[in-house]
Order: sequence, then structure tokens, then C-alpha cells
Amino acid sequence: MHTPALEIDRLAKRYGKLPVLESLTLNVTRGECFGLVGMNGAGKTTLIKCLLDFCDINGGEIRIFGTPHRETRARKPLAYLPESFLPPHSLTGRDFVKYMLALREQPYDEAAARAMCAALDLDAQALDRQARAYSKGMTQKLGLAAGFLSQAELFILDEPMSGLDPKARALLKRQFAALKQSGKTLFFSSHVLADVEEICDRMAILHDGQLRFSGTPAECRAQYQVDSLEAAYLAAIA
Repeated sequence: MHTPALEIDRLAKRYGKLPVLESLTLNVTRGECFGLVGMNGAGKTTLIKCLLDFCDINGGEIRIFGTPHRETRARKPLAYLPESFLPPHSLTGRDFVKYMLALREQPYDEAAARAMCAALDLDAQALDRQARAYSKGMTQKLGLAAGFLSQAELFILDEPMSGLDPKARALLKRQFAALKQSGKTLFFSSHVLADVEEICDRMAILHDGQLRFSGTPAECRAQYQVDSLEAAYLAAIA
């Protein structure tokens, strides 16, 4: 049996006396696309920060491909894009991608970088420009491009559709499908239930720090006996 990409066992996180995540247990299988949904303040970003060891946890265990998350080597197979992504303004797009790949001890390939830009509808000329001149959408595409070029095994993306126009969103979904087909694992948070239903194998609903549902979108609709994922979500958080 393959070790899961992510194993979260009875995770607890508090800020002071305020509980943010309570006894949360969740597994993500290798090669699947998994969506985490919830309202603002539900604990989605905190969960991702815990996974990446950006903050201490107050209980439970997290393993990444079987390795405890506190070990530095646990993060070697993954790429991460935060919701509020801002590359250094003085770097050109090319410099940023080169830097990210250098951290992973990978060579920069100009043709591959340009192809990835095209796949995400980012004008390749943006590679020559400083990040300070980028729009929000261009910045998001650059971050996604750098992550995908890393050839990581696991992609952890916090609101990856943020700032993207309809064409870019469609192209990103296509890229997700290609990565999944190549055996990569995708774990991302989203507010957009339609995206989750369209592209995710499984999903989880997080509300008030608690896991309200985990399973396929179809199972979510069936559990709450409704025809739409939106209605199922509303029932789950009621």
C-alpha cells in the first residue's frame, strides 16, 4: 500500500486560548486532486501553515509522504504558493524563476519557462520585466509557473485561482489535469465550489476549525440529499 501524500491525525492548533483547529484528521492520497473549502476564518490557511511547519501545533501529528512534518526533508517533495504571493519587486520574472529552481538545485531551462508561461497565459516578455511592474494576475501566474517548473511531487496552493481572469482559470484547470495525469498530488484551498466540483477527486469542508465533511463532491451532495454542491455546503456548515 502506498504511503499517503498527506496524513493529518487529530491536529489541534490554538492561538492563545482560542482554538483554531480541533482534532482534525484528514488524509490525501498520492496522485489525487484534493480541495479544501470553507469560509474566511474557517482555518484553511492555518491548516496549510501547520502542514508547512510555519507555526507550532498544539496536538496531533502531520506526515508528508510518511515523514513527520517537522523534519526539513519532509518539505523537499513539495511546492507551495501562498494566497498573498509577492515576489521581490527588484527581480525580473526570469530571475525569480531561476532563484526558485536554484533552491531546489534544478537548472533553469528558457524553453521550458516560456512554454509554462504560455500554458498559463503569461506573456513570455514578462520574464524580462521586474516584478514591480506586474499586475495581480501576472504575479499569480508567475508564482504558479515557478511552482510547476519545480517538478514537485506535491503542490500545496492557497487560493490558486486568486486574481486570475476566466481564460487563465481555464488554463490553470487544464494544467491541474496534466499534473494529475503525470502522477502529481494537488492540495488547494478555494472559495469557489464550482471549481472544486469540476476538478477535485475529493474535498473537505472546514468550518469553525472542525472538519464537517470529507469525500467526493458527489458523496457530499448525497450525504445532504441535495442536487448542488452549494446546497450541500450550506447544509454542512449549518
